[in-house]
Amino acid sequence: MIKGKYLFVLFFFGCSFNGTFGQVTVEESFGKKTLWQMFTYDVGNMLKGVGHSYTRPLHWTGKQWGTFGGIAAGTGLLYVVDEQTSEYFIDQGEGVPQFLRDYGENYGSPQNVYMLTSGVYLTGLFLKNEKLRRTGVLLLSSTTATGLFQQVAKTVTGRARPVSGKSKDTFDPFNSSRNYHSFPSGHATMAFTMAYGLGKQFKNPWVKAGIYTVGAIPGISRLWDGQHWLSDVAFGFALSIFTVEAIDRYLDSKYDEKYNRQDKKLSWNLNFSPSQIGVVVNF
Repeated sequence: MIKGKYLFVLFFFGCSFNGTFGQVTVEESFGKKTLWQMFTYDVGNMLKGVGHSYTRPLHWTGKQWGTFGGIAAGTGLLYVVDEQTSEYFIDQGEGVPQFLRDYGENYGSPQNVYMLTSGVYLTGLFLKNEKLRRTGVLLLSSTTATGLFQQVAKTVTGRARPVSGKSKDTFDPFNSSRNYHSFPSGHATMAFTMAYGLGKQFKNPWVKAGIYTVGAIPGISRLWDGQHWLSDVAFGFALSIFTVEAIDRYLDSKYDEKYNRQDKKLSWNLNFSPSQIGVVVNF
């Protein structure tokens, strides 16, 4: 369980951003609104952001559908080798330090994700730092959207986990047993959603890469533990990126602080061959 001391870390983290990125403040953007008025404004945007992310497919053009097709194809390729990769990761997991596996288990749990994301938001709210506050709104709405989606998807698909002893092709929709709640990985989705959203606070690509790496560990730890197949985790990562980007662009119309004014953009490529499977990030 994440301890209370991490909230103090978030507070001082927010203080540092207040000094570094304090050029745009709540007072400048929203006048003399009270904390309660700002809070209710933010909650409304969180809820609308969740709805916005769910309705995006209705507005997709050829490019967006092409991206979706690429994600579906990549997930399908990983599905083909799910059993082989599962055996590999489980074998590798035996040599992974226990503290790293424990971190992956705890960091990706919903209660800890919401504790950290709420800490980011409340720090930004009380410090009146729009950049950090906007990040908190993005984190809370994105983790809520992905969290609800992955719970429904798990129930509807009913895919068996590796640890169940069933094959990768075993599906039993609406089975209440957690052994049939494999696709997608909740830990991978929730943790990487938070990491990807938090990474928008920074422009340095190496800092971003470090945050993304930390956010990917919970998903990888689920492979070590035999709780998920590789395709479950990869799809969870893709879902995180899609959701954060969709909600981020919605929030551009609601807040002065924007994260999309960047000349460089990240690109994610699936590297697949008989001897190599991985994700290449270009920035």
